[in-house]
Amino acid sequence: MNALHISGNDLRLEAVREVAVERRPVLLAPDARESVNRARAVVDEIVASNKVAYAITTGVGKLSEVRIAGDQIRELQVNLVRSHAVGVGDPLAVPETRAMMLLRANSLAKGHSGVRAVIIDTLCEMLNRGVTPFVPSQGSVGASGDLAPLAHLALALIGEGECFNDKGERVPSADALKRAQIKAVVLESKETISLINGTQGMLAVGTLSLLAAETLVDSADVIGSLSCDALKGTDAAFDERIHKARPHSGQIKTAANLRRMLEGSQIRESHRECGRVQDAYSLRCIPQVHGAVRDTLAYCREVFEIEANSAVDNPLVFITGNSEGDVISGGNFHGEPLAFALDFLAIALCALAGISERRIERLVNPALSEGLPPFLAPGAGLNSGFMMPQVTAAALVSENKVLAHPASVDSITTSGNKEDYVSMGMTAAIKLRRIVENTRNVLAIEAMAVAQALDFLAPLKTSKRGQNAHATIRSVSAAMDKDRVMYPDFVRLSQLLASGKIAEALR
Repeated sequence: MNALHISGNDLRLEAVREVAVERRPVLLAPDARESVNRARAVVDEIVASNKVAYAITTGVGKLSEVRIAGDQIRELQVNLVRSHAVGVGDPLAVPETRAMMLLRANSLAKGHSGVRAVIIDTLCEMLNRGVTPFVPSQGSVGASGDLAPLAHLALALIGEGECFNDKGERVPSADALKRAQIKAVVLESKETISLINGTQGMLAVGTLSLLAAETLVDSADVIGSLSCDALKGTDAAFDERIHKARPHSGQIKTAANLRRMLEGSQIRESHRECGRVQDAYSLRCIPQVHGAVRDTLAYCREVFEIEANSAVDNPLVFITGNSEGDVISGGNFHGEPLAFALDFLAIALCALAGISERRIERLVNPALSEGLPPFLAPGAGLNSGFMMPQVTAAALVSENKVLAHPASVDSITTSGNKEDYVSMGMTAAIKLRRIVENTRNVLAIEAMAVAQALDFLAPLKTSKRGQNAHATIRSVSAAMDKDRVMYPDFVRLSQLLASGKIAEALR
């Protein structure tokens, strides 16, 4: 892939995935370099003239009244990195940390942070040469940004702490940088606070979760349409006129997807005059539920893309003339906008998993499954079929309900009551990641169950698109002619969902 040139102004979420997962190279855009240099000149002038400016010639947080001057400024940078690298718990996954590095570099590239260009260049080199810091996932309250996670990133930048090597092993950062032929940075005035004061931890985890969720909602439309067909549901509820009468964009999109997926189904034609007036909500209201999830994803995407191209540290530098500028303290590091969006996304995915589990129940319950064998089992009684997978789905859905309790309604005072209202955005992001995984597994179970149900309806066939989706499911999960261990199927189907291959039936 061509290198991504970052400027702080036009980073798209897809590019974050390309860098984080696909290892797309990253470079600082020339115009952005000029902006970065101009802002740095303002910081250098403050230091040279010994003016009072927060985090440049003072301590930070509750210690902002303490003056720092001369040689102490460089010592302060190292002390801040070391003292803030206090994370605990499991580390962020390598793609999450890489996303965090890119997002931090892009924010610095905006030219309001006052760092030297070498800071951004070094972050880019680490991304391009596969040097990934070890970043514990716990320890951030979401203001002043994700201090602890970003401090672990900065620790690697100065050659301290640990990084992951190509084998996934933790090695000293100094060794990782040396092996990659990257020179550790000696931090100058303001550079530590610019590195650690921001929302890139929660944004990185949230961005990758959002991108995964966008694939899941497309996949859910495909799988839901198959379940509707297998349960001999009607497509009348997906009539375009209904949805234009309530024109939420996500609802309109999902209804169109369902019409496309069911077009030409022999199963649908076989019961068109059956006399059933309408279906249960888990079939009839797929456009309204999946569509609301889509609208939530769209809102979260807007919030995340604004944040990805924002200056979120403190203080910020604003150029007023050729060599002059203002340094102003504020609170752009506060994670509340992201925390709300992360919690909202978690709630939406609970609905996506919840309605999927209800469709699974209808597929396996002989009182609801429209003539399908009990629990989709050949020789039910001797074989249990999909009795227990529905239980697993129910467990995951119920776990999601607990995880979806919003983190953003909480706050706890930190830093000697200077930071007295915080966002808990990182907590929201970590919970969201688990909800994405749970939702994907519920959809994997529905995919396997509906493929089995469609097999029982042969020789009648679903639509051409539905047959393609069925074949995709069968490419990793064979039909069950008797009970077998199913958990490996769920793993493969979850991976298939993550790849977007099931969603391709919509294309």
